[in-house]
Amino acid sequence: MEPHPRDPGRAAWALPCLLLLALPGVSTQAGQEFRLQQPQAKVTVEAGETLTLNCTTSGLAGPGPVMWLKGWGSVNKTVYDQNKQDPSSRVTRAVDKSDTDFTIHIRNVQPEDMGTYYCVKFVKGNTGDDEVFQHGRGTEVSVQAKPSPPLVSGPEQRARPGQSVPFTCTTGGFFPKEIGVKWFKNKNPMGGQPPQIAEGRMNTYNMSSGAMVTLQKDDVLSQLICEVQHSTLPSPLRGTYRLSRVLRVPPSIEVRAELSPIEVNKTVTFTCLVKEFYPADVSVSWLENGVEIKVENVSRPSELPQRLFELRSQVEVQASEEKNGSTITCMVVHDAQAPASNSTFLWISNPAQGALSNGLQMAKDDLLIYIVVGVVCTMLALLVAAILYLIRTKQIKAGKSSPSARLHEPEKSSEATTQESDPNNLTYADLNFDKERKSIRRMVEMSQQSEYACIQTNQAPNGDDNLTYADLDMVHLSKAPKRPAPRPEEAGSEYASVQITRK
Repeated sequence: MEPHPRDPGRAAWALPCLLLLALPGVSTQAGQEFRLQQPQAKVTVEAGETLTLNCTTSGLAGPGPVMWLKGWGSVNKTVYDQNKQDPSSRVTRAVDKSDTDFTIHIRNVQPEDMGTYYCVKFVKGNTGDDEVFQHGRGTEVSVQAKPSPPLVSGPEQRARPGQSVPFTCTTGGFFPKEIGVKWFKNKNPMGGQPPQIAEGRMNTYNMSSGAMVTLQKDDVLSQLICEVQHSTLPSPLRGTYRLSRVLRVPPSIEVRAELSPIEVNKTVTFTCLVKEFYPADVSVSWLENGVEIKVENVSRPSELPQRLFELRSQVEVQASEEKNGSTITCMVVHDAQAPASNSTFLWISNPAQGALSNGLQMAKDDLLIYIVVGVVCTMLALLVAAILYLIRTKQIKAGKSSPSARLHEPEKSSEATTQESDPNNLTYADLNFDKERKSIRRMVEMSQQSEYACIQTNQAPNGDDNLTYADLDMVHLSKAPKRPAPRPEEAGSEYASVQITRK
């Protein structure tokens, strides 16, 4: 739409009646009969729709076109010219080629189309130029513009779990000014900053709102939502941001040895477990005492159900003697960050040294057993000697207090007396000595139930002598028929009665 070359704000515009009288070929009668009607005072339309501006005329006027102007004064702009119609223009007449209906349609109205529109009748002046003859009261057009889809932006660099990072939600090109914003993490509402509204181009407004989010390890599947509410919207607009775009989960590293210690010249496999990291950009290298080990098979990360990743890398090392105690290191570079590592040691066992150690240990164990047995045997021998000594001491004491020594045969029950026993096995005998001589009658009575052993002495014992013990050598008791009672011996003998219970 081109600005009109004439300034319709001059004095002639304020005095149309005088202008009409001054124009050639225009009578006072004709000027009074012409009427231009622009009935719409205000029109509100949604952006993108078609705007309709009504204008009709009646009566006669001098030759000249009818135009639509946006704005008034020096800043006016031609919207429609009856004499200059552009087929490609988005402004068209409602009734084509009508001499009285100058209603127009403006397609795809945008916020920049807001303003006041005037329907104007022009006539030819004395100079031959078109001059304003009559105009309408103007129609104020308001365009309600929907906000653009919200855009959520985050930090340029990734952040670790536990860190708080800022996010921003922006939208623009909306009218009227009032707008609302809500923040959500997944489906959970969260706090955000009040919206900051600024004037945009062509009578529109822009908005921005911020929010802080503390990242978590499981936010790989989470999304941030900015919800915008406006009077032009039948339902809120939503902008989303996947937190996986800004989240970095460092891996945990664990190194394991297949066997430890390992025999000499054997091959040992070391495994590096790189667990639960995000994103999947990771590289693994192996070092032996700080020197890189060449690995033929390069492992690839595998995805876990929670969208984190893990990786398992292995390396084989020949267990030579000079490598004993070597440090095996797994170094991990994740997402172009500083390397992280974990280490273990290569321990080698010598079979010969192991057998020697086992032999020495067995010899020590045997020696310990021998010592223990020797100590036990010694203690038993001392115990037996002590018992014998106590028995001997007791016997000596008993001999001094009594003129007789009693050798006891174990008592047997009445049932045991019926059992047969070895006639030559004599355990105890009662040796009862009387200081006076026994009578013949007494000896005969004793002989009926006793066996006799004769103890011969060289000299007759004195009456004051005490016999403490007697040696009975080869006393043989049998079940042979009783011998006749012995006849009295010489005066130099004493008799010991050995009484055996018959079995």
